[in-house]
Amino acid sequence: MKVRNFVKKWIQRNPMRYQDLHNDLVAARVGMTLDEYLWRAVQIALLTGVLFAILGFFIGTFITLTISIGAVGIYNIFNLQIPTTFFNVSTLVYIKFFSSLVAFIVGTFLGYTVILKFPGIEKSSRSIKINLTLHNTVAYMYAMRKGGAELMVIFRALSDNANIYGEVALEFRQVVRDADFFGYDVVSAMRHLTETTPSEKLKNFLEDLLSIIESGGNMSDFFANRVRMYQEEARFEQKQFLNILSLVAESYVTLFVAGPLFLIIIMVVMGMMGGSAVFQLTMVTYAFLPIGSVIFILLIDLISIKAETTERYMKMKVLHEYSDVRVVQKCGEEAHFKQLKRYDRMRNFIHFLRHPFESFVINVNRTFFVTVPIAILYAIMVLWTVPHYANLETYIDVIDDHLIIALLIVLIPYAIFYSLYARKVLAIQGLIPDFLERMAGINQVGLTIAQAIGIMVNTNLGLLSYEIKKIKCDMDWGANFTEALIRFEERISTPTIARTVTLITKASEMSGRIGEVLTIAASDANMSEVLKKERLAEMFIYTAIVYLSFLVFIFVIGVLTTQFLPVLANVNTAGVPATGALKGLGQVPVKTIGRLLYHACLVQAIFSGLIAGQMGESSISAGVKHSCVLLIISLITFNYFLVVPG
Repeated sequence: MKVRNFVKKWIQRNPMRYQDLHNDLVAARVGMTLDEYLWRAVQIALLTGVLFAILGFFIGTFITLTISIGAVGIYNIFNLQIPTTFFNVSTLVYIKFFSSLVAFIVGTFLGYTVILKFPGIEKSSRSIKINLTLHNTVAYMYAMRKGGAELMVIFRALSDNANIYGEVALEFRQVVRDADFFGYDVVSAMRHLTETTPSEKLKNFLEDLLSIIESGGNMSDFFANRVRMYQEEARFEQKQFLNILSLVAESYVTLFVAGPLFLIIIMVVMGMMGGSAVFQLTMVTYAFLPIGSVIFILLIDLISIKAETTERYMKMKVLHEYSDVRVVQKCGEEAHFKQLKRYDRMRNFIHFLRHPFESFVINVNRTFFVTVPIAILYAIMVLWTVPHYANLETYIDVIDDHLIIALLIVLIPYAIFYSLYARKVLAIQGLIPDFLERMAGINQVGLTIAQAIGIMVNTNLGLLSYEIKKIKCDMDWGANFTEALIRFEERISTPTIARTVTLITKASEMSGRIGEVLTIAASDANMSEVLKKERLAEMFIYTAIVYLSFLVFIFVIGVLTTQFLPVLANVNTAGVPATGALKGLGQVPVKTIGRLLYHACLVQAIFSGLIAGQMGESSISAGVKHSCVLLIISLITFNYFLVVPG
């Protein structure tokens, strides 16, 4: 507590020193005061320093060990006489202490610096997310304004839909907070938001909106113009993102495909000379490749322009208009309710038997409930059946293929059903702009939205026609238009459809004539589809590059396995000197090197596939199918075309 008070006094001595950090904390919505965050930073920095000190102790131990045996050191070209007391035990202890102290100081400084930089990073991330969905949010504001809603009503509605519109809706929640809890009027609350928002685009939008309010301009026209302008800017932002993503893709191919391949070739050659190639090759295969690939996956996820995940929370309204009416509890009907519950369970079970694959398409994670037990059972049977060979390499060589087969048992069904689901969703989303344009045309001739749905039932819109019929059936069975659309959103559950449904339902609540709003929504959905197609076209080449680079990788590994390792296995060591560069010739564990080369291809197949999916389709799940294809290629190549020498 005393240390925390010291931190507070330290801030008060020079408040301007941490002004930028304070602004970043507010913009990032961290939810901590400045002194609380600095105290947390000090704690994490000290913990980081302790971890670095432990690492420094081991480094000091290594240095003292090498000094004491004279293994390494700087050449004493001046023939300086180093006192023998330098090598006594106390001096070596001092070296360990000094290395630990230096590591502690460096670790504490790095930890403290990184923690102070984190709010700025989070601020930049929020700015990107706000800019991504700003045009959708402005379209929503335009829809409500066309219906006659005031600004504060619009901001409250956006706050209620923060789970759909993401970070930009959370920003407008600050306006509602300032008005409700701090007594600000709407103009003052908006000015305060311009001072704290991390997005320069949102700040400019709010400043222009304030000028429209103060000058008495037409806000509906302002919103309509901004929607169109932001839609055009979205294409430019995606081009910038694709340029960055192409750089990341080329870096991945260079660092984690060509780079490891170069290292592997060098290590195999070192193995011929009897060097410690096995340990180094093990580190590359089981540590460098997986860790580096995971870092690249996280990097792509960090810089990607991703759609916000959406959820809709169902609200229950309790009516108290007739709270004074006496309610008579009727007993004796419990059996009927139990019968209804049994019927519901039986109906769901019968539906599953009739359409067994439909539930897997709706939720692909359900495949794990079937495939994981089968894969575990298969692996147990393999381990139980295979005899325990005395040679560990032989044992690994026998079971590793079957473990990969067990992994494919889990991944292949997931990849298949995810592809089916993605294809269905993409097909429906591609038809949304046409659907909205037709709805707008029907509404503009004077028909209501509900009547327009009745007409749209007879149109041919592919997969979307089936969903329109479901909407019409829900309305025929008593649901209103809003409820029917929300059920449609729950069945598909994608950000694009969630925003479209929210926009239409809110606009229809405000007014029955929403033809112009539907036109804006159609333009917005069409822009999203155009951007998606442009990205797929741009990134397809990098998906192809990942495949080609993997094929080159496996080809080179195959050449090493079939052409180089047999030479090591059959080398004649007669006449080779016992000392010198070739002293280890003939002692190389060729079987171990062959196994490591095979496993390197398997690891590369898994992560290359995931990265290909993330770059091409913005989803790691989409990369599972690529991983399966590359794993099958590796499995077949090494078992039927390449023979690792014994």
